[in-house]
Amino acid sequence: MLQVKLTAIGDTVGIVWPKEVLEKMNADKGDSLCFLESSEGFILTAHRRDFDEQMHAAEKVLNKYRNAYRELAK
Repeated sequence: MLQVKLTAIGDTVGIVWPKEVLEKMNADKGDSLCFLESSEGFILTAHRRDFDEQMHAAEKVLNKYRNAYRELAK
């Protein structure tokens, strides 16, 4: 298990991330990360910049072919 310390950065608090963690998350300086709350605490994931755009495109396709997907689900 890796541990990190919270550090003061001006009036806020930050974390210095170990290099191996950033590599495994495929994250780098300037990227956005998302906290998801679970029953065991928080899960931190790397947010993909194009995720919202991809989800919007998927919703359009699902809505357009709603009846076909319903039939396939039977």
